[in-house]
Amino acid sequence: MHPKREGEQLIAAACAKHLIFRTIWVYAASGGNFAKTMLCLARERDTLRVIDDQFGAPTGAELLADVTSHAIRQVLQRPSDAGLYHVAAAGEATWCSYANHVLEHARVAEAATEKEASSFKATHADPIQTSAYPTPAQRPLNSRLNTGKLQATFGLVLPQCQLGPTARWMKRSSASLFLR
Repeated sequence: MHPKREGEQLIAAACAKHLIFRTIWVYAASGGNFAKTMLCLARERDTLRVIDDQFGAPTGAELLADVTSHAIRQVLQRPSDAGLYHVAAAGEATWCSYANHVLEHARVAEAATEKEASSFKATHADPIQTSAYPTPAQRPLNSRLNTGKLQATFGLVLPQCQLGPTARWMKRSSASLFLR
């Protein structure tokens, strides 16, 4: 048995009116995450090599909070909607395409400040295969989640993952994260 699944089953057995959300590739304006790591590395390194054969959907913490709030209100009114749901932004990205998306929006934000020189050494991420970047934990090539049950039950339309770590997120983040 998998520990996460076992925990989910224990929660469901202990409380009929429960909500369990599975999610992936979470980012936020605060705390550590992949997007912030890419921005830091782009300042330090001339080249970035990022995995391009693992698929998922960058999912904002704000989206998770909004979905959670909506779902709790509904389950309090309709307990039969309790259960386990997948929550992730719509669409898909690879780690490499996600890195390039973040870098592009950071460069645009930086250019808007009219700085003479960019603070980024690396201008883009080069794609590599998972096998070229061994890690202790084996990661799935496909992390995408089917959110159909969540959307149908709670009447939601989830935003595209490409709309996530862009100008709105960068505006809310500390300016020092993006611009030095």
